[in-house]
Amino acid sequence: MTKPDTLLDYGRRIERVVTHIGAHLDEPLDLERLAAIACFSPYHFHRIYRAMTGETAADTLRRSRLHRASGDLVRGTDEIARIARRAGYGSVEAFTRAFGQSYGISPAAYRRQGRLVPPVPTDQNPEAIMHDVTIRDLPTVRVAAISHAGPYMEIGTAFERLYTWAAARGLMGPQVRSFAIYYDDPEAVPPEKLRSKAALMLDLKAVEDGAVQMIEIPGGKHAVLRHKGPYAELEGAYRWLYRDWLPTSGHTPANRPCVEEYLNSCRSLPPEEWLTDICLPLEESA
Repeated sequence: MTKPDTLLDYGRRIERVVTHIGAHLDEPLDLERLAAIACFSPYHFHRIYRAMTGETAADTLRRSRLHRASGDLVRGTDEIARIARRAGYGSVEAFTRAFGQSYGISPAAYRRQGRLVPPVPTDQNPEAIMHDVTIRDLPTVRVAAISHAGPYMEIGTAFERLYTWAAARGLMGPQVRSFAIYYDDPEAVPPEKLRSKAALMLDLKAVEDGAVQMIEIPGGKHAVLRHKGPYAELEGAYRWLYRDWLPTSGHTPANRPCVEEYLNSCRSLPPEEWLTDICLPLEESA
């Protein structure tokens, strides 16, 4: 598939999702269902959707409900409390805050105004930095891993546990490599529900022990973006990868999560020198 064809295909897939959301505004947002409608892996759907539309699927639902509510306010006679419930808000106060943030005016004032006006535009600040992406055939690696639940920026605790576990068993050495597996999009999933794993490929053979699992990180075709700088800036690189590179690349993401490999020491080097490879798995047929 050529690059223009890929971009058009992605656009058609996301358009199906937008249409589905618009037709089911009164239903809970089922992200697994939306990923299936788009024929994207659930691991990558959130990022692709946000890259193509500039917002999360939850944002689209919220914005669409508020848009419908604006029409209800002007054209209908329902009490604001009823309109708030239909828009998915548990109280008039919450609805008023959300509506005011989008339309710059309270629901009551909007109704008195008596006409439909567009929401207040939000500033877009896309990342202007360009990145180099290479296509690589990566080998499968066997790693010792510890699961982490919660904000990704707190995965360092899991790594410290893993380093301590490995050092106590004499498994650390110069060939040790550090990885992290990230299963969710942090801009679409609440921080407390994010899932990840800290992982080490060790010099010597290790076995499962308590919280430590032995797993394989699958190899195969990957798009690899090398990032230099603090880990806190990685999300900007992800946004560029999914928004600017992937839709025009001619490639389709595989049904596996992204993996990061940390190429140098965050203990001995300043943050501006940290090197990270973001590895996005790709379908082999692409």
